[in-house]
Amino acid sequence: MNFYLTAFSTFFKIGLFTIGGGYAMVPLIEEEVVNKKKWLNQEDFIDLLALSQSVPGVFAVNFSIFIGYKLKRFPGALSLALGAILPSFLIILAIALFFHQFKEYEAVENIFKGIRPAVVALIAAPTFSMAKSAKINKYNVWIPIVSALLIWLMGVSPVYIIAIAGLGGFVCAKIIKTNTTTE
Repeated sequence: MNFYLTAFSTFFKIGLFTIGGGYAMVPLIEEEVVNKKKWLNQEDFIDLLALSQSVPGVFAVNFSIFIGYKLKRFPGALSLALGAILPSFLIILAIALFFHQFKEYEAVENIFKGIRPAVVALIAAPTFSMAKSAKINKYNVWIPIVSALLIWLMGVSPVYIIAIAGLGGFVCAKIIKTNTTTE
């Protein structure tokens, strides 16, 4: 099967069966792109994930575009983006057409109540594998903890956290490089 059709169908399947938005897609994308198909290594995956979070727009779309572009430039970006977007579009279209007929049923309400905890787990699960891949250890574990607390408890914009973390990483790399060249 040609790459573009395979890539489209892979991301269509992920988009079709992911409830909870872009972050819930991360473990499924990782499984398909890194583990099964080996299109990316873990480090490139984490880099594209970070980049996708750092630019404006819908995370899942950004992520699929960056992965597709890394693999096959514009045609890859287009096929992966369409694969990720089309299921949501079709589902939302169907919901818009028919949901008003079913929204009052208790069974429908209970289904959504059951889905919510699963969505939280789908979003939380990749956090641990990403922490391992990002080489978070006992010396730098304070960075994501402080970042999460600043966002959650103090309402600091994630944009500021990302900008400060990026600047901090740049400065630390320069300091380490300076120290290693002077020794």
